[in-house]
Amino acid sequence: MPKMKSVKGAVKRFKVKKNGSVKRGTAFRSHILTKQDSDTRSKQNSPKVVSKADEANIKAMIN
Repeated sequence: MPKMKSVKGAVKRFKVKKNGSVKRGTAFRSHILTKQDSDTRSKQNSPKVVSKADEANIKAMIN
């Protein structure tokens, strides 16, 4: 049986942390940030984690 390939789009977007949770990026961070207030921008800088419901699917795509 052939080896399962990882989904390259998922590999680029997610990273598994040491404790097993999956780190993710934040939307609306690329350009035109002047329209956002500073509170929103600073919240987007904080690290985000994928929800437990989606974690298994993403780990399957990465490995």
